Amino acid sequence: MTKLSVNINKVATLRNARGGNNPDVLKVAIDIERFGAQGITVHPRPDERHIRRNDVINLKDIVTTEFNIEGYPDQRYLDIIAQVKPAQATLVPDPPDAITSNAGWNTKQHKDFLKEVIKELKKNAGRVSVFVDPDVPMIEGAAEAGADRIELYTEPYAKQYHNGNEKAIAPYVAGASKAKELGLGINAGHDLDLNNLRFLKERIPYLDEVSIGHALICDALYFGLENTIQMYLRQLVL
Repeated sequence: MTKLSVNINKVATLRNARGGNNPDVLKVAIDIERFGAQGITVHPRPDERHIRRNDVINLKDIVTTEFNIEGYPDQRYLDIIAQVKPAQATLVPDPPDAITSNAGWNTKQHKDFLKEVIKELKKNAGRVSVFVDPDVPMIEGAAEAGADRIELYTEPYAKQYHNGNEKAIAPYVAGASKAKELGLGINAGHDLDLNNLRFLKERIPYLDEVSIGHALICDALYFGLENTIQMYLRQLVL
């Protein structure tokens, strides 16, 4: 079974645009779980332009499914993980001013750093996942650093999908196969949507989790949040 973790950053972005507490991020998280999603993902950035540290702390006692906290492993992030103790900590290599994640870790170049960080995170997180491109050496590096899972960065897949889905998926199948061989769990995320999600699941049936935010929240504007979550869940059932 592939779990759907919904990234609620965009909900916080909408709230922050007007101030106040509408939409209520905590209520949305509760409803997302009630509507069938198996996880909640947040990515608290240093500038707090969407999810804020206080949101993450408040979500700690709200989320009853899997709570996944993404971020660059600076001291701020490590402190949040130590306080919240989520089911999963996902490491991304984003600089502080990044609009969104746009590349995976170079796990070979940063192996010593990642090894140290992962060892520290495992004291407080249920597991640690490392955001990587579908590149076999980078996946091997994640395993060498001590990661429990990888999260495959799927924007290139999403961009190439309409030009030929077999070509788009090929490196992801190879990368996922290597991860499975190494005993790593496999997550995926970035630009996955109702058009390309099922094919990814079909070709990587042992995918553990997908993290989807932007596209799902956009679809919810048209279809409603409950219906949208059900539509995404159906893409993951073969």
